This record gives sequence, C-alpha cells and structure tokens, in this order.
Amino acid sequence: MPGTCHRDVWQLQIMTRQATINNVADLSGVSKRTVSRVINQSPNVTKDTRQKVLAVIQQLGYSPDPRARGLANRRSYLIGLIYDNPNALYISDIQAGILRACRGTGYELIMHPVDIASQHLQNEAKHFIERTRLDGVILLSPISQLEGLASYLVSANCHYVRISPKKVDKTENIVISNDRKGAFLMTEHLIELGHRDIGFILGPPTNLSSMEKFDGFREAMDKHKVPVQKALVMEGANTFESGVAAGRRALQRTLLPSVIFASNDEMALGVLKTAQMLGISVPESLSIAGYDDSAYASKVWPDLTTVNQPLEDMGILAAQKLMAQFSAGEKDVNFADVSFEPKLVVRHSTAAPRKYAVT
Repeated sequence: MPGTCHRDVWQLQIMTRQATINNVADLSGVSKRTVSRVINQSPNVTKDTRQKVLAVIQQLGYSPDPRARGLANRRSYLIGLIYDNPNALYISDIQAGILRACRGTGYELIMHPVDIASQHLQNEAKHFIERTRLDGVILLSPISQLEGLASYLVSANCHYVRISPKKVDKTENIVISNDRKGAFLMTEHLIELGHRDIGFILGPPTNLSSMEKFDGFREAMDKHKVPVQKALVMEGANTFESGVAAGRRALQRTLLPSVIFASNDEMALGVLKTAQMLGISVPESLSIAGYDDSAYASKVWPDLTTVNQPLEDMGILAAQKLMAQFSAGEKDVNFADVSFEPKLVVRHSTAAPRKYAVT
C-alpha cells in the first residue's frame, strides 16, 4: 500500500483515470477476492469490511466491467424480472428496488412481461432465459405462484427468487409480502369506524395475492361477526378501468355500500373517479380504501387510506438474495426468514359511515 504521505496524490491519480479492482483492494486494505465478494453481495463478508470497501468504490467511482467479469467466471451479469401484472406502479416500485441493489455490482436488469394465461408461458420463459444467458430471475406475483416454472428453473440450474404473498419456497428463494394480514388490518379498521355494508373488489381469482387478500377480508369480517354480503363482492382486474367499472356496479345497486375496499390502489382510484362522476361525496357519503400505498395514493384528493407495502425494499431483498445465490454456489444462502409486514395508512378517504343518495 502506498505510503501515507503520498496517499492523497496516489488517490487523485486513480480518480483521474479508470479505477481498477486492484486500486479498490489497495485503498481498502483487503484482497481482490474480498472486493469481489462485496461486489457480488456475498454473505461471507463482515459488515465493517463491506462498508469500508463500498465507501472506497464510491470514492473512486469504480464500476466493474461486466464483460471481463463474465469471461472470468462464465456469468452474463444479467438479471431477469418476469411478470404479468397490469399494475404499473407496483412493477415500477419493485424495479426501483432491484436497480438500487444492483447499483455498483455490475449487474443489469432485463424486464420481460408474459401472459400467465398463455399455454406457452414456460417455453417462452425458457427461451428468454437461454437467449439472454441470464444468471438468474426474479418472479413477480402471479408468475411466482407457478410451480411448473419454478421446477423448470431448478432443472435448468437457473437461480431464482419469488416475490409472493405467502411462503411457497425455501427461504433463499422467497420474499414474502403477507397480503392476507394487510387486508385483515384494513377490514378491521373499517369495521372499527362503524362500517357494516362493506364492498370488496378483489383482483383476478386465479391470482394467489388476490385470494390471500380476500381471505384476510373474510377473516376480519368473521372475527367481528359482520356478514360478507355477496352482492357487494366484485371481481376486478387490478386496473384503474376495472375499478371504475366495479365502482359503477356497486353504486348503482339497491343495496349500497358505506365503504368500498379495493385490493389495490389502482382499482380504488377507479372507484374514486366513479363516485365523483355520480356526485357522491368522499368520505362524507362513501368511504374508499385501497392497497399498496402507491405513489398516487397520497397525491389525489381525498388522499387514499391504504395498506403500505415496502415494495422497493422487497425488490432490494429479492435482488440481494439472488446475487447471494450466485456467490454461494452450492452452499446454502444465509438469509433469515423475512416477511414484510404491511402497515395501515389512514388518510382522508375513509370516515365513519353516513347515509347517502346518488344524485
């Protein structure tokens, strides 16, 4: 390592040209192997060493050359995100977390939408992975619930992590959102406000997340002995447009709900639009609640009571687990069970129930 008196000059010289992994190792006082482990998110590095190396990487502006690294260890340094979810805000937040975790590691993210209803989904996913030579993939719900796809990934020796509403795989292969608990918390809050005529809009029933939320809704209703009124349970498609349509169906019936709980914010915002079009005041005459705490939930008026999911943090953990698998090889990845706990976010779109009439 250079002498202390010449350290600043040497450092400046490095920063004026492209820094190398040797520069990072020398300035950090560790081996190249340790720097490589830090870059690859290996769990076999102490917290202090990791922070020291990352600080030097940032200071020097070092960026690993993915082509050189790929030739050295037969990796592509590409991660795939496979999804079929019409909720653009949900996907965007997850993507932001993955990209944050990839920053400074040399890994790049490739997005790949699929159609869960397609009979050719597994072949399409296989061709995508082989064509791009992905090191691993992250599967979003509802794609994450497909056991056939997960089995293929195991047989193909392709690393993967599923983001799922409940535990359907080993700890190193799963990030859990706990949607059932989130829906339970929201429903219980609405009941405590005094609501009994509660409308519920669920997503596609083939979606595990949709059914977990519906189960949470029913559990809270059963706990408080509030009957679920079938006429007030509607199916949506997790889109704004389906929320508009479901809201219109609910608000033009003889039996009118005092609150509508949509199982994502997109549909809740659609219901809000319908209420405004029909001249129904929110929350004075109708309460509306959503799920996800997306970017728009706090930007509309009245701002939306919803359930917060730390989607960006979920994306970060999914990418970290995936990159840890790359470094661990055949060894078990040392990650404790982590379930992201949903949190109730009370804003101005919900209040105690009042009678209203559609104008």
